[in-house]
Amino acid sequence: MNKQEAIQEMYKGNYEGLHRRIKMNRDNFIYAAIVTGSLDLIRDLPEGDEIDMCEERKEGEKREKKTVLSLLKVKLGNVSNQLEQAIQNNSIEKLNTLTLSIFAITNEDDVLKIIN
Repeated sequence: MNKQEAIQEMYKGNYEGLHRRIKMNRDNFIYAAIVTGSLDLIRDLPEGDEIDMCEERKEGEKREKKTVLSLLKVKLGNVSNQLEQAIQNNSIEKLNTLTLSIFAITNEDDVLKIIN
């Protein structure tokens, strides 16, 4: 993937398009992240000439799930182990929907309705 393709995918918010690539030149990835303001993507990049996009995706998903759990703990107080497991086992797409609905959530049942 070249810089221009990476920039286009990042501007579109199409990180799936980035992650479909198995390997990407590290410099192209960093350049695209800087141009699009996606600096959080380059925070903990591994060393080397190429980036394993599958591994980066997994790490990104872990960070997103941790962030969603943190938001829910602020909103609801402590959350049950059942809810934590539901968050960990859910897709990023469902968790994005949950994040957009965070202000409407009043209890764990509301969360489960959104992600199930």
